[in-house]
Amino acid sequence: MPFPSPLAQPARMTPTAPPPAPPRRDLPLPTPTGGRVVLWVIAAVLVIAALGLALYFLAFLGPVASIVSAVLALIPLTLVLLAIRIVDRWEPEPRGLIAFALVWGAVASVVLALGVDLVITVMAPGLPEALGTVLQAPIVEEIAKGAGVLLIFVAARRAFDGPVDGVVYGALVGAGFAFTENILYFADSLITGGVENAAVTFFLRGVLSPFAHVMFTAVTGYALGRAARTGARGAAALGPWVLGLVGAIGLHALWNGSTVFADFFLLYATLQIPLFVLFIVGVVLLRSEEARLTRARLSDYAMAGWFSPAEVEMLATGAGRSRALTWARSLPGDRVSAMRRFIVEATALAAARQRVITGRDPHAARDERVFLERATRARHDVLLD
Repeated sequence: MPFPSPLAQPARMTPTAPPPAPPRRDLPLPTPTGGRVVLWVIAAVLVIAALGLALYFLAFLGPVASIVSAVLALIPLTLVLLAIRIVDRWEPEPRGLIAFALVWGAVASVVLALGVDLVITVMAPGLPEALGTVLQAPIVEEIAKGAGVLLIFVAARRAFDGPVDGVVYGALVGAGFAFTENILYFADSLITGGVENAAVTFFLRGVLSPFAHVMFTAVTGYALGRAARTGARGAAALGPWVLGLVGAIGLHALWNGSTVFADFFLLYATLQIPLFVLFIVGVVLLRSEEARLTRARLSDYAMAGWFSPAEVEMLATGAGRSRALTWARSLPGDRVSAMRRFIVEATALAAARQRVITGRDPHAARDERVFLERATRARHDVLLD
């Protein structure tokens, strides 16, 4: 009788390495300290700053405009976060870093940008509005957002493995920034032009361009992700970061310029939509690259007998993962959660293995051992009779 999945009767191979220690359920996740402590301290400051920003909105925009605008801003934010989750699903980033990136964009980037804009207004009050829109805003805002991505790269380096991670962190920072900025724009439109004007603003920002800031800052994240893949650390990452900022600023300036110097809808159809399509294609290609890397590293373990070739195929392809979860649902007990853990731990194992091979992480060998044992435990739970 054929088995419904290769996991139902995995291939037996003779290991060329010592067998793993008996798997334990209480194995901890590798949790780096040091840099993460810095992020926790900054996060605490950001929470206080967020409260101050909320009070500012309530005082100067009014409770009604602030609450209505925040609800409206949640709509495009939800759409963007769902899209980012799809991109991040292959190798999910730590939840704490996801929250930090989002809060940095929503609070720190906005406060920094508003502060710099205020200083520039005081020191150079006669600057043309078009210059501020096309040049000042892109430079100030992208540096403020990019600083958050760079901070994650430096302080949480072991969770920043490659371009996909960089795109995710950059997109999250951009999404947070767009959320707060949308509150300001929606509230201003509601106060000055009523419901009709607010509806137009919501259509332009929440429907036509919810991914604008996401795309801009994702360019900075991509550049840092490429640097991470090559093993760059510390000051060596500043060059790629600046290069990414140049790309982000250029796209931002192009976008803002379409609202000042050209027919917005014409440029939107002929330039912005193609750019967005290219962005999607680029993300798909990056995901494919991550899958190939996962397959290559897990194949190392298959050659040593830790996994069967069929399991590598299952773990390193989207179709294989989908079939595995479908099969797990047909088994008695809670096998789906075990299968999900097996997929997650094996993917983290492949990433740790890559760090060992490149030699860029002195703790990678320890992480590899932990993830190997955790993956073994999850595999055992899936196959448990």
